[in-house]
Amino acid sequence: MAGKQGRDLALSMLRTLPRVCLNNIRDNPGARKPTKRGRGQHGGNQHGTSKKGSGHRQNFMRPGYETGNNPFYLRFSREPYYKGHHLRREYPPLSLQQLQMFIDTNRIDSLKPIDLVSLINTGLYNIKLEWKHAGVHLTDEGADNFKAKVNIEVQWASEPVIAAIEKNGGTITTAYYDSHCLYAVKDVTKFFSTGEPIPRRLLPPTDCLEYYTSAATRGYLANPEEISYERLVLAQKYGYELSKIEDDPDYEMLIKRKDPRQLFYGLAPGWVVSLKDKAIFKPKAEYLKEFYSS
Repeated sequence: MAGKQGRDLALSMLRTLPRVCLNNIRDNPGARKPTKRGRGQHGGNQHGTSKKGSGHRQNFMRPGYETGNNPFYLRFSREPYYKGHHLRREYPPLSLQQLQMFIDTNRIDSLKPIDLVSLINTGLYNIKLEWKHAGVHLTDEGADNFKAKVNIEVQWASEPVIAAIEKNGGTITTAYYDSHCLYAVKDVTKFFSTGEPIPRRLLPPTDCLEYYTSAATRGYLANPEEISYERLVLAQKYGYELSKIEDDPDYEMLIKRKDPRQLFYGLAPGWVVSLKDKAIFKPKAEYLKEFYSS
């Protein structure tokens, strides 16, 4: 009898009371106690800062301030080594080992002339104009393992690098690129999409004019007869037999050079390349032809 009454009582409670759900679940009274931070020994009136001085007031010292002493930039006001450092041209290095790797992995076709555009199109070499980069510095790392025969144009190269390339029957040229041309070379697709005409290369400034007119550095403004003589001198110095380019089956590729004003192979300064129309527009006005001519 007692069980039956208890069952009826439970059923009546279920009819009257709401169902248990997330919005009516509560903890037992006194199960949770709110945590309260005490005042501490000294009252906690510093608010996370120090006791006195500029740290308490949060007026921080300016950069270079040495608490009343004569600062560094006034004690050593002049350093000749850093004079004009923000204007100096930088040449990101590219080793012969990396160049050989580009050729072996078919990132570069050694049967065609190699220039700055070919190296950037590999996706593994990049220049940053905001860092005053001015082109490729070809280094002699991996010169003993370099076996490719190439016709390459770089912006800076040392004597061992020139010897390593000419030893394999290749040719090398050092050429100057101004900042406006480097902007066009850095991202060719972006430059052609702007619709601007291909700029003409400017002549090198006075601080590097001697380098690009020297036959010993294979400058692009040097006398070809002097370059032939320097090739022979370098071969005798490093002890290798200089091959005759005239008898080489790749003679046309090895002697191919850009005009001193030319930026891209096969494209002349002043031409407009339209990627949308897939066409090349050439200047017709006489004053434009005269301006872009070499």
